[in-house]
Amino acid sequence: MNKVVFCISFLFLALTMGPSSVLIKAKSKPVIIGYVGGFRGLIATDSIDVWRLSHINYAFVDIKDNRAWLHNEATDTINLRKLSELKKINPELKILISIGGWTWSKNFSDATLTDTSTREFALSAVDLVSKYNLDGIDIDWEYPGMPGDNNPHRPEDKQNYTRLFKELRRSLDSLTVITNMRYLVTTAVGGSQAYIDHTEMDKVQQYNDYINIMSYDYTGGWDSVSGHHTNLYSSSGDTNQSSAHRSIQQFIKAGVPPEKIVIGLAFYGKGWEMESTENNGLFRKALKSARGGGFTYLKDSLVNKNGYKEYWDAAAKAPYLFNAEKKIFITYDNERSIKEKCKYVKRHGLGGAMFWEYNSDQKTYLLKVIADKFKYKRKN
Repeated sequence: MNKVVFCISFLFLALTMGPSSVLIKAKSKPVIIGYVGGFRGLIATDSIDVWRLSHINYAFVDIKDNRAWLHNEATDTINLRKLSELKKINPELKILISIGGWTWSKNFSDATLTDTSTREFALSAVDLVSKYNLDGIDIDWEYPGMPGDNNPHRPEDKQNYTRLFKELRRSLDSLTVITNMRYLVTTAVGGSQAYIDHTEMDKVQQYNDYINIMSYDYTGGWDSVSGHHTNLYSSSGDTNQSSAHRSIQQFIKAGVPPEKIVIGLAFYGKGWEMESTENNGLFRKALKSARGGGFTYLKDSLVNKNGYKEYWDAAAKAPYLFNAEKKIFITYDNERSIKEKCKYVKRHGLGGAMFWEYNSDQKTYLLKVIADKFKYKRKN
């Protein structure tokens, strides 16, 4: 009798908490979400290490006429079909479409302007999930209420952003009735207080399984002073004081539960040509941007090679490269900083880690570190 009462009580609790909460409680290890870029054309899906990933977010789906739209249909359709087939190899792998991104966020504000347009946009996105046997939708709106890449934006974006996720959740739940599958809703968010100020994250998180904080690009070629672009903590010499830790704490304060927060890792570097060799280029005047590149390139060609020396900022838990002869400074993530971030995830009870972008580390130097720290292993 007690067992029956317990089962009924658990079922009631599960229904009242909602599917997202139940999923989070049940997971046994942090997620590893990899953004895989289809904007270049066909993806070599057979080279993707499916056993070291929990989720693949296909980047990107565009928006046209207030609908989710495959901008490069000829290759997108092939990519989505082949990515879905990877689930035959690893049945636990989840494949999501990521809508938007830096370039393709210009139509979000219009698409979510009214109840009707938001509902129709959500349904069009769900149609893609259904057609290609996918597992959910990721929204990368850069940015609600802010220009991003000179994009149209409105003050109403703040509330419309919330409504978008409500409609996505509702539409995907309707699909669940047909397929008996549980679908995911996630979002990539800017790692700044400004992003939080222009959204309602306490409400948004209710409809999302994971909030993927883009804890990178804190500095870049647009800045006249060099700095870390994906540091875990800030340094005393950093006038910006941005960091992954600061971003995460801001989102928690805004009402996002830690177990839904996913820390962002950069699989690429950013560089500057510096004015001088002072302080090995760190936190000093920059003249112009310089090539950074993906981590495989950095490790194989630049780290302690060809005049570049690797340094470690103990306060920031971040590496950097400097070529004194060329006065080139490069900021990036390496194996050591990735380990620190993985420890941070476990110490603070976060949902996991995500990275941009798979193609930037084709030899999977960094992915192997994440998978090892989160105990991902081949199942066969």
